[in-house]
Parts: sequence; C-alpha cells; structure tokens
Amino acid sequence: MDADDDVPLILTWDEANSGLLNEETERGDENGGGGNYDIVNNAVISTPGPQIHRAQNVSLRQSWEMNYQEAAIYLQEGENNDKFFTHPRNPKALAAYLFAHNHLFYMMELLTGLLLMMLSLCEAPAVPSLRLDVYVHATLELLALVMVAFELCMKLRWLGFHTFIRHKRTMVKTCVLLLQFVEAIVVLIRQTSHVRVTRALRPIFLVDCRYCGAVRRNLRQIFQSLPPFIDILLLLLFFMVIFAILGFCLFSPNKADPYFKTLEDSLVSLFVLLTTANFPDVMMPSYSKNRWSCVFFIVYLSIELYFIMNLLLAVVFDTFNDVEKMKFKSLLLHKRSAIDHAFQLLVSRQRPMGVSLKQFDGLMRFYRPRMSARDRFLTYKALNTSGAPMLSLQDFYKFYEVTGLKWKVRSPDIYLILCPFGLYSSTFSVVLRGNVIKLFLVTADVVVAINGVWILVETYTLNSGFSWSRFVPWSYIVFLTIYGVEVLLKLTGLGPMAYFSSGWNLFDFSVTVFAFLGLIALAFDMEPFYFIVVLRPFQLLRLFKIKQRYRNVLDTMFELFPRMASLGLTLIIFYYSFAIVGMEFFADVVYPNCCNTSTVADSYRQINMTYGNRTVLEEGYYYLNNFNNILSSFVTLFELTVVNNWYITMEGVTSMTGHYSRLYFMTFYIVTMVVMTIIVAFILDAFVFRMNYSRKNREPLENPEDENGIVFEVEVSRDEALATLELYKQTCPGLSSLSSLQGVLQAMDKSGHLSLVYLGRRSRTKSDLSMKMYEEEIQEWYAEYSRENLPQPDQSLECDSPISDMPPFPEHQLNSQTGPHSIN
Repeated sequence: MDADDDVPLILTWDEANSGLLNEETERGDENGGGGNYDIVNNAVISTPGPQIHRAQNVSLRQSWEMNYQEAAIYLQEGENNDKFFTHPRNPKALAAYLFAHNHLFYMMELLTGLLLMMLSLCEAPAVPSLRLDVYVHATLELLALVMVAFELCMKLRWLGFHTFIRHKRTMVKTCVLLLQFVEAIVVLIRQTSHVRVTRALRPIFLVDCRYCGAVRRNLRQIFQSLPPFIDILLLLLFFMVIFAILGFCLFSPNKADPYFKTLEDSLVSLFVLLTTANFPDVMMPSYSKNRWSCVFFIVYLSIELYFIMNLLLAVVFDTFNDVEKMKFKSLLLHKRSAIDHAFQLLVSRQRPMGVSLKQFDGLMRFYRPRMSARDRFLTYKALNTSGAPMLSLQDFYKFYEVTGLKWKVRSPDIYLILCPFGLYSSTFSVVLRGNVIKLFLVTADVVVAINGVWILVETYTLNSGFSWSRFVPWSYIVFLTIYGVEVLLKLTGLGPMAYFSSGWNLFDFSVTVFAFLGLIALAFDMEPFYFIVVLRPFQLLRLFKIKQRYRNVLDTMFELFPRMASLGLTLIIFYYSFAIVGMEFFADVVYPNCCNTSTVADSYRQINMTYGNRTVLEEGYYYLNNFNNILSSFVTLFELTVVNNWYITMEGVTSMTGHYSRLYFMTFYIVTMVVMTIIVAFILDAFVFRMNYSRKNREPLENPEDENGIVFEVEVSRDEALATLELYKQTCPGLSSLSSLQGVLQAMDKSGHLSLVYLGRRSRTKSDLSMKMYEEEIQEWYAEYSRENLPQPDQSLECDSPISDMPPFPEHQLNSQTGPHSIN
C-alpha cells in the first residue's frame, strides 16, 4: 500500500474505538453520542457517527490532520505541564482549548492581571499624581474582572465541570473573582472605597497567567519547603520564649532598661535582636549595671542566630534539593509519556513501528507553526541518527532535545577569518585551528588586562575638578576600536546565531555597545548619559573566565539570571499583598513629630534648633517610611527586608496604633525570611550542582565560551533535498515555507557542492546538566516507567495483522501514569 493510503493506527478523539479516552461513558454523554470532528482550515467541524460511518465520509488526510493536532497538544503538555488533565476531551473542548492556547489570549491574561494590580496606584490611598475618581477605577476593575470571568469560562468549556472544580488553583481564582466582583460593585454603588484587604489577593490573577509559570513553580517550592521550615521555626521561637522569660526576670528590676520592662517587651526585643538590628543597644542598659549580663546575649545569639538560623538554611537546602530532583524526575517521565502518546498517534496501521518524514512534518506544522520547511526537515534528520527510513520510538525520545535548535549552514571557523593568506590548508589545519584560536583569545585577554590597568591609572590621576565633558580620552577610542574589531571578527567567523548563543559573547557585545554609547555621550557632551562611561570596567570580568573555578561561578550567575528574575517577581508579589494590608491599616498614621510617647520619638522629630545666629531644621526622616500609597509602601517594605533599624518603623507605627500592629511586621519578616532562604538555597543548589557537574564531566574544551552550547550536526545531500522538496510539494502545495527548502538547493548550486552541513545550536539549560548529572538514575527511572506503563511483549501490536483486526492502543498505556484526574 502506498504511503498516501496509510491509515492512522489510532483515530483521535473517537470515544468508540480509539482507546485514548479513559472516561468513555462520561465523554460519550458530553459528545452527544460519540460524535467526532474534522479540522478544515483550522476550524473545528463536528461529524456524527461511529468509526464505520466516519471512515466512509472523512478522508484519510483529515484523519491525519486530527492526529497531528492531538499529538502536538500532547507534546506541548509534556513540555509545559506535569499532568494531562488539561487535555481537550471533545470537539467543543478542543475549540475552547485552541482559543485559550495562543499568545493573544496569554497576553490578555497578563495585561488583565497587571491592570488589576496597577489599580492600587489610583485607588485610595492613591499616589497623588495618579489619583482617579472612584467611578473610573471601579469601572476599570469591573471590566478587568469581566475579562477574568471570560478566561475562566473558556477554561470551564475545555476542562469540563468535574475537572474544573477539582483544579485547586482554578477554584481559588474563581472564589477570589466572585469576592472582588461583589466588592467592586459595592464601591461603584456607594461611590466611595471601604476597607478592602481582599485587594491583597489580586496577584492570584497574575500568577495564574501562562507567562508566570516560573513564579508558580517558585510558590510551589516555597510551600513544599514549609513543613521542615516550620519545624525549625517552632524550635527557634521556643528558645526565644525561654530567653524572653529569663531576660524579663533578670533585667526588669532595672528601671533604666526599656527593653525588658514587660514580658511583651522582652519578646519583641529578642525578636528584633534575632535580626541584630538593635544590637548592642539592647544589651547596654543591663551591661552598664553588670558586666556579666553580656553572657545572656552572647548565649542567645550563639544559639538562635548562629546555630538555629543556619540549621534552618541547611534543612531548607536539603528539602530544596529533594524537591528539585523529584520535580526533574516527574517532568522527565511526563515528557516521555507525552512522546509515547504522540508516537502512537503518528504511526500508521501499515507501519506501526516508525514515524515517516511525512507524519513528522505534519506534527511540526502544529507544534511549531512558524518553523520553516527546511528546519522541520533538519530536525527530522537530527532525530534520525540511524539513517533509517522512519523514526523509531527510541529516536523520537530525543524530540525535546532538538526542537529548540536554530539551524544554519556551517560557516568557516573564526581561525579561517584570521588566516586570509592561504596559510590554512589540509596539512596545517589541525595545528592552525588550535594555535590561532588560542592566540586570538589570549591576545584579547591581554588587551582587557592592559585596559584595566590603564583605567586604574587614569582614574587615580584625575583631580577633583575633572569633567568628562572636557575631552574624550584617546585611550577610550583605542581600546573601544580593538573591542569592536574583536566583535566583528567573531560575528564574521561564527555567524550571528552561533555568536549570540554564547553568554560570554553576549556579555562582550553588550559591554562594547555600552562603551560605544558612552563615547557618543562624551563626544556630544550629553551629560545625562555620562554614567554609561562607568560601565567600562565590566569588561574586566572576562579575565575571570580564564580560571575554571571563576568560570563556574560566573556561568552559575548567568544561568541564575532568568530564575532570579522569577524569584524577584515572587518577592514583589509578596510585597504587593503586604503593601495593600499596610495601606488599609496604617495609611497616614505616621507624620513629622508623631510617636512622642515612643522610645523612637527622636527618629520622627522635626524641630528648629538655633545655633548662635543660625536656625537649623533638625528632623528624623523616618516619617517618610509610611504606607500612604503603594509606592511608599514598597520602599518601606524593602527597608524592612534589609532589617537595618527596621524596629524604628515598627515601633513608630505601633505607638500610633496598637500593640497588635507588631504582628504585621513580625509576620512580614518571617515571610521574607522564608523567601530569602529559598533564594539562598537556590543559589547554593545551582553552584553546588555546577561544581559537581564540572567534576563529573571533565571534558577539555578548545574554547571555554562554547561550553554552554548544545550543537547538532546534520549533512544534507542534493538528492535528499530534491526528494524532500517533491514530498512537500505533494503534501503541502502552495506553502511559502517551501522557499526555505529551495534555498538549500540554491546554496548547493552557488557553492558547487553536492551536500551541505548544517549546525543546530541552542543554549545549554539546567535540564541538560541534570540529564548528564543523573545519567545512571535516569536509566533506572526509565526502566521503572516502562514496567509500570508500557505493555508487555505479548500485548504489543503485530505488524502483519489485517487493518480490520488491528486493536487500538492499549488504554492503560496512555492513562495509568496520569493519575485519577488525567484526561488524555
């Protein structure tokens, strides 16, 4: 039978016969009696009837298109989720799924979440310059909430009611939506705001956005680390209470000691002492009476600060390691499960053991719609390492490794650019390749070192009256020219794609561009931009990559930037929630000359003092640390995070409100301590992981800048390119993407070669490092997965069976690993 007549092994979304859906009765009811759908011009069209009726009325091409679409959805879910419960159940669910899974919808979610959070700038207490009328901001809030309700309706349509109510995050979002909706209507009717602490829950709408997946992962890790954290925290508080009672008994008789007058004062003083913000002030009154009292504080700090706090970090770090490893295992096996699902949807009944180029191309048109025909073909070639006519399941397991590659024709290496006079030949190529590259890199490092020394000498000789606007240093132009030539040589030799795939090259390029902008600022006397000139010394960081240990540290730092950004956003979300609560209870509480009855009154005092003939305004600036609007609240919370003198802000607010206000500040400290401990644990884990990886994989590299890249090499012959072009013309006639394949042939004609070598590059990720680190354990995980989820040999499909007798793919293979709530 011709390949065009191949019948899919499984007909997707067919409840009667496919075996893909594990809740057949329920889904049959939802589908209205086992109907199916076709995809025509990206539209979902229902078609009634079981498989027999469908086979008579629907072409094989449409059946394959449906299989391609579902296989792509499985692979996307394998990449982005760790369960299959969001898999569409029926044609109506598919329509909602496709509508909700596109970047416009994701952007709408993001903008809606940001709008709801930014309304706090305009709502009372508002930033003075951004204040809006109640009617305006309440109307905007209602419109945003309507958009959130629309998003949830689409989610309900594709998930189904039973799955929708079992999804915890979605139900929390729904409850918050209803509460916010009622409050917004009340504000709109009353035309005035009331105490709305629930505004602190608005970040939930942003966190649920598709683009905030890293933030959700951080929050999950924080919650998973809470049990051991709480255990150690209780131990810490236990010792704090013991020492508070002891301190009250020892130091309360001293009337001059304001820190231990009552048991409450003792607890507060020791809590603040844990942050060292009031040390040694808290010790001095008792120390002045009895020098031996210092033993109390030394023992307390030794136990609480230096032992239990470090023990807390160790416990969280250990838990974090376990959570990271188990999460990696879960995602890895989920990806393998997704590949198994997709593979069974792509094989035909005539060829059930492999995926052809035709089927693979159909999959990629849905999985990566913007990928050119050439890149789809090269990706197939990269997977097909054995050169067989079809992709085996083992080949297909590498799917996620190659789909992110950026393909380009292999260009001459940089050393060829540096040897333009015919020195490069087959005789000297091996020697020149290593020597020229090493010479080039060493020369660049020497220039950077000389530039660093020159900057130090130049800065030392500057006098106080120096102004950058007077002249442009000649050294600036010389070194910038050298850096520019280096960048151009690397770009020419490596090509833009390969050049920018290296973090070090990207760093060099950024510093060089900023240095050029600084030169322009100096030359044209653009005073506001003189700060750019100060960035020149960052070029010296290149010297640290010479030593392996420094390279590991800096590589870890570069790898951490994306994750640190998500952790920073997580911290901002906590800030937002605490800022809203602070504004509701402490807005306009502190002001100049307040807190006169407090021990920190001097920090808020504003008074005119006369010194001879001069009158000077002496003021304590702590009244600026307030909760009068969202921006001031963020600054105040950041100061509380740093914990230096944070108790002054706490005591000032407490003196103007009540003793229970301290709970707000203490709770904030504990929460930020959890988040910051997770951040420290993450940095430690990344660095230790990197060091262990380097020890385990000591691979000599000619160029240290290439150690973070993943490179695949594929050779394409002219006959292969012609055959592939003809196949694409038959399967995808009229597609503009065929021009990329025609470009391959044109490049061969231009170069006079019968084949071209393409390089696929991408950056190395933490997942790649984990694959290498856990190499032996991964094989055990795969073996365990195969035993639990794959059919035994006697259950496998027989290739020689007639089509009519071909059994569907075993149901348990697709469903057993996804748990009771899986929807495949």
